[in-house]
Amino acid sequence: MALAAGIIALIPGRMDAMNGVSAKSAILMEQHSGRVLFAKDAYTKRRIASITKIMTAVLAIESGKMDDLVTVSARAVRTEGSSIYLRQGEKIKLRDLVYGLMLRSGNDAAVAIAEHVGGSVEGFVFLMNKKAAEIGMHDTEFANPHGLDDAENHYSTAYDMALLMQYAMKNSEFRRISGTKVYRAPAPPGEEGARVWRNKNKLLTGLYEYCTGGKTGYTKRAHRTLVTTASKDGVNLIAVTLDAPDDWNDHIAMYEYGFSHYHIANVSGKRIVGKITDPFYEGRLRAARDLQYPVTSEEENELRVNVYLLKPRAEWKEDPDRVPAAVGKAVLYLHDKAVDETPLLYEHKKEESGENSFWDLFSFLGVRSDG
Repeated sequence: MALAAGIIALIPGRMDAMNGVSAKSAILMEQHSGRVLFAKDAYTKRRIASITKIMTAVLAIESGKMDDLVTVSARAVRTEGSSIYLRQGEKIKLRDLVYGLMLRSGNDAAVAIAEHVGGSVEGFVFLMNKKAAEIGMHDTEFANPHGLDDAENHYSTAYDMALLMQYAMKNSEFRRISGTKVYRAPAPPGEEGARVWRNKNKLLTGLYEYCTGGKTGYTKRAHRTLVTTASKDGVNLIAVTLDAPDDWNDHIAMYEYGFSHYHIANVSGKRIVGKITDPFYEGRLRAARDLQYPVTSEEENELRVNVYLLKPRAEWKEDPDRVPAAVGKAVLYLHDKAVDETPLLYEHKKEESGENSFWDLFSFLGVRSDG
């Protein structure tokens, strides 16, 4: 769903608390489900500056080359803007470059990463756009690995950048790098000691105790951009602002709104399979995971779970080893919309038989947050 320019999306009656967001575009997303908890002009294409480097970091990490030594090129050293002051010809681990990219926003690091992982900056840009398409960033185009204003066809939306951060946060190494406050890398050749890089993300380093990571950005044309993550009481959120003069406070305000109005409703897998009474399946099913979704207190009573099971075939009853691993699914609904699902897995034990329709539907109401 797209929002028209200038529209703020919130639960009715709660708009006043968020009217002060300074950003031209902003979004608050729950990390697991992708549910949008707040949006302000979140689908408008804008310049994004150095939050571009989230994609650069993702591709570097996924390349499997983090322990490679990268030879720094003249092109990398000549890159304008923020820098970690690499020297032409020096050799530095790709992992160290990614830390310099994320913590200090090094444009020289971005080019060095791109050349090593993509073969060239241009080859790396191709990989960036390919990954963006895979993630579902349909309103995004990358033209460089750093976000400098050297191309017109370099843009994204607050929503797409939230999708990118949601994808990135699934990677444990990205989470570790994004959440690092201080990092020490080897000194340049001929120097003693170490390079010491302190994260530019002020939410992480002191302004907001629940912040777990993120990436800052600024260019003259994009103005201030920011992507951050925060966690509190089991709720994991992503905030994005584009062209935001007061971005630190924007993010704190969005997080405080999200944490105060939403909690994670959890339906345990054991509870789901415990309500299945079909004689063939009873006692033999396991949910792959619990069902979860962020809800307000008012929404909680509107949740329900439906369980769908395949009709057991005759050959399954004769030979249980022929029963497939996944025999159904449990689906969580909010207001008749499916919001989460998990496979139901058959655990091969002893033989039983049962009669049921092609699809068995079990529904129970009144899901509580304690599962």
